[in-house]
Amino acid sequence: MRIHRTLLRVGVCGLVVCQFAWAQSRKPGLWEVTATMTWQQSPFPSGMGPTGGQAHTTQICVTQEQIDKFGTVPPQTRSNCQITNVVKKPDGMTADMVCTGPMGGKGNIEASWTDDSHTTGKVHFLGEMQMGPNSRPIEWTVESSSVYKGPDCGDVKPLPER
Repeated sequence: MRIHRTLLRVGVCGLVVCQFAWAQSRKPGLWEVTATMTWQQSPFPSGMGPTGGQAHTTQICVTQEQIDKFGTVPPQTRSNCQITNVVKKPDGMTADMVCTGPMGGKGNIEASWTDDSHTTGKVHFLGEMQMGPNSRPIEWTVESSSVYKGPDCGDVKPLPER
């Protein structure tokens, strides 16, 4: 279950990155991200581990400083993931995600928006996961949509910067 949460976090954070990246018209404040992860190749034996396919909703507080400094919410993952090769467009962006450590591999990030209050995104990841002494191939996709909820984050704290 811990591995599943880590993978979901990586996927959702990747989506958060792609959904807010380089969009100077993005609004600081509370955003609600709904993401669904699907496995094309799971590291878990059939019938064990996460099955994916269920939507997961998270609220994220985005500060103006985060938008100004990063153009995005800083990635918050347990794995060592870097966002590279960012290509900005007026209505979206693409980027690569490279992860090292217990879950290593590469992902493609895409995001699009039609206004400053809604985004959609997709992360496709292909790599390997360390499972005890062995590595297993993995492949997953996370698709999401985000909606701006307002300037007040309430009890939701901004993600710490790394």
